[in-house]
Amino acid sequence: YAWLLASTKEQYQDWDGYVKKTKPLIIDALIKEDIPFLEVNARAKHYYSLYKKLLKYDMDIAKISDIVALRVIVPTVADCYATLGAMHKFRRPIPGKIKDYIALPKPNGYRSLHTTIFGPDERPVEIQIRTVEMHEEAEHGIAAHWAYGEFKRSNASSYAKKQSSFADKKKVSWIEQLREWQKEFETPDEFLESLKIDFFKNRIFVLTPRGDVFDLPEESTPIDFAYRVHTDIGNTATGAKINGKMVGLDHLLKNGDVIQILTQKNKKPSRDWLTFVKSPDARKKVNAFLKKTREDQKFEKRKGEIVELMLTVRDRIGLIRDISNMLARQKISIKNITSNTQHRAYPALTIQAQFKNKTEVEKTMVKLKEIKGVEEVS
Repeated sequence: YAWLLASTKEQYQDWDGYVKKTKPLIIDALIKEDIPFLEVNARAKHYYSLYKKLLKYDMDIAKISDIVALRVIVPTVADCYATLGAMHKFRRPIPGKIKDYIALPKPNGYRSLHTTIFGPDERPVEIQIRTVEMHEEAEHGIAAHWAYGEFKRSNASSYAKKQSSFADKKKVSWIEQLREWQKEFETPDEFLESLKIDFFKNRIFVLTPRGDVFDLPEESTPIDFAYRVHTDIGNTATGAKINGKMVGLDHLLKNGDVIQILTQKNKKPSRDWLTFVKSPDARKKVNAFLKKTREDQKFEKRKGEIVELMLTVRDRIGLIRDISNMLARQKISIKNITSNTQHRAYPALTIQAQFKNKTEVEKTMVKLKEIKGVEEVS
């Protein structure tokens, strides 16, 4: 922290002076294009954000171009895009630095337009463009939804109150997504780690050849993308084409990349993928496949294994016969069947049988559930 303060003091002062010199030129450009604006201000990057960025750039402060950024606040979304056009007319934009978080918001609801232009003296300067509502949300987080909604409700008809309430619910739907998402993780640590990477980290937007848009964490790879599209595509991925060119599966994706995943029927995930996949979802699916493969290999080494299946049943004549016939059709050898009816509304059957692998166990469990009278299988 002390090193950062000492190392960046001059740069902060330099950038602050530069932005003060650029600000009136931006205002003139907006006035010239007849664009209404409410405010043009500067924001300095927080020290911790700057430190994280320096880690990516070999701690070289000269490589950071957005220590201080200009922010333009305008009345409407249409004004945001008009301002973006005016900025690009005013000065040349830097390719690859234009981010549209209005058309494609971040998962946590953040909306804004970002662009980096060559300002005076050909120095790059970042400009953020947003409406008042977007600014409130960005500055104050989720509480801004209720505050903004409350203001609208106090100045609205009863019909508008209903509309406003609905809009607020829609805006905070990502909390519902969080709640559902949490169920997918076995431990709080897994959930928190995935939250850091997948929900609050910077996002990139990539496309399929058909134009479908997917958002992924920064530094994602074709494997992250493949699993985001479908588990089977991830499991059978052999390579990728980015913007028509072949790349490796560990290639880092960029905003706006068009991706085509190449698959092969008998291809399987590699343990090496865990060294470069970025999204928790992809990591989880690769681990799940590898775990299943290990379990299948254990079965194969022992030439099968005795597995105990517990069935909760609704008793009827011929039930045991139907269960035995189904197992015989599957060529599964039954070692033992016992039943327990004591103090139970539904009898319990325990079947010990020999299986070749875990897949065979899973298929058999599905078949057992299809038999009339079988309520539950574990």
